[in-house]
Amino acid sequence: MVAQRIFLVGLSGGGKSTAGRLLAQRLGWQFADSDDEIEHATGRKVPEIFAEEGEAAFRKRECDAIRKLAQREPIVIATGGGAVTVPETRALLGDGFVVWLSVSPEEAARRLGQDPSTSERPLLAGDTRGRLEALLQARRELYSAADAAIDVDDLSPQIVSSELFNLWQEWARSPVAHGDRLYGRSEHEPHRLPSVLQPAAIVRTPTALYPVIVADGCFDALGTACRDAGLTGRAFVISDTAVGPLFAGRAAAALEQSGYQARTFHIPAGEDHKTLATVELVYDWLIGNRVERSDFAVCVGGGVVTDLAGFAAATCLRGIDFVHVPTSLLAMADAAIGGKTGVDHPRGKNMIGAFAQPRAVLIDPLVLRSLPERHLRNGWAELIKHGLILDEQLFRDLEDASVEGLPMMSAELIARSVAIKADVVSDDEREAGRRTLLNYGHTIGHAIEAVTGFSAYLHGEAISVGMRAAGLISHELGLLGDDELARQQALLQRFGLPGAAPGLDVDAVIDSTLLDKKVRGGSVRWVLLEGIGNAVTRDNVPADVVRRAVEAVLAP
Repeated sequence: MVAQRIFLVGLSGGGKSTAGRLLAQRLGWQFADSDDEIEHATGRKVPEIFAEEGEAAFRKRECDAIRKLAQREPIVIATGGGAVTVPETRALLGDGFVVWLSVSPEEAARRLGQDPSTSERPLLAGDTRGRLEALLQARRELYSAADAAIDVDDLSPQIVSSELFNLWQEWARSPVAHGDRLYGRSEHEPHRLPSVLQPAAIVRTPTALYPVIVADGCFDALGTACRDAGLTGRAFVISDTAVGPLFAGRAAAALEQSGYQARTFHIPAGEDHKTLATVELVYDWLIGNRVERSDFAVCVGGGVVTDLAGFAAATCLRGIDFVHVPTSLLAMADAAIGGKTGVDHPRGKNMIGAFAQPRAVLIDPLVLRSLPERHLRNGWAELIKHGLILDEQLFRDLEDASVEGLPMMSAELIARSVAIKADVVSDDEREAGRRTLLNYGHTIGHAIEAVTGFSAYLHGEAISVGMRAAGLISHELGLLGDDELARQQALLQRFGLPGAAPGLDVDAVIDSTLLDKKVRGGSVRWVLLEGIGNAVTRDNVPADVVRRAVEAVLAP
């Protein structure tokens, strides 16, 4: 017999409650809203629960509320927009018919703008439309796995309820088996996860050995990965105000499913907050929660979060364990791997920090759907760099893969780039030798970032300009041929990465290179190319050669 339960999922502003009530009236069923159920049970409003307990605690309450409601029958249940992000909740939704009310972020923002309670919604503070777009990107795969979907943008609630009625009639005649659905799977059987979390690479250094896992959908296996890494104690999830609303609660839920106690904290988003003052905020939170050395941090975010939160973990109580869950392509390819942690100084990027290796790195390319296109392109600078310095075949494959469209979220290409970084780090943990090659383009790239106050260019964009400058130096010294320099620039351009930073002061940029961490005895140690796939270092590059390259990339 088919269970007489209908669950409505989708973004806020999709009309789940309004259409759900109309449907329940037509069917003669009960209707419930999970948010209303939580507020009735707690005597508090949802924004209060978010503010006082955090998203992870709210998602647990939400799951409990849906579990209670799902014991009723017949019933139509409108769920919260983020309910689908919790595997245990998705398992509960499998005991009924799941319909996604698909609304565009533009239409949802318009509708919510007419609702005076919108300002109280905790995940929609600030730019409502922008937040909705990010939430949709992060949850699209989960929503689209529903048993049916209705595009509600141009439909009245009455028409939506009629469509729901017709879809229910069809489902009741021929429901899909549990094993063929995302919804209804046990929380111990995450959707599209590999049965075994096979690492794409293993980092082996004198101080650490840890896996780097790259797999579509592996985010929900975070708890399993931490158990496999032998981590115990409590999990302190550190994210930022941009990424946290999308993924911190989901990370906490995945950890709790593996038996961990999880707490979340959001630092201010942005490179300008990558400072010791922000590290102090993290210390205050950790110490205020009586962190112990048996506990561990989970760094969920881009390069700023992995660098800063990793540094905080490495120095709090003289070091607690940490795991990186990068959510930007740049962090996946670079910042999360290798144990470099730290913060910026007004006179230079990453000038304060420590080498500290994570216990594991978990890379799920599917989370990249939440990124704006500019940030995706930004990350590809590091993957292209890996091909340029050490793997001509990877560079060729990037050329081939980008002919008919950009492979923005390719797990295979990301895994290959990760393997290169892991191999270099394993060979040279503290940048005493071969690891220096990873800084191709970074000397001038970092200088551009410092001169512009870390605000005008994303990291990968500045490094792209720096790689052109390094290529020009390599070419003038006779190391790199015309065709090879042209291939480098053609691929960077294909990925939408800049080759110039016009208008900056040449002397200011050159002076800033002298603060680079690779400077020895007042002389910059340049990473150059002696052909694609073959990086070399040079300490004696003439100053006039450097100036001509810098002038070329800063020219209007």
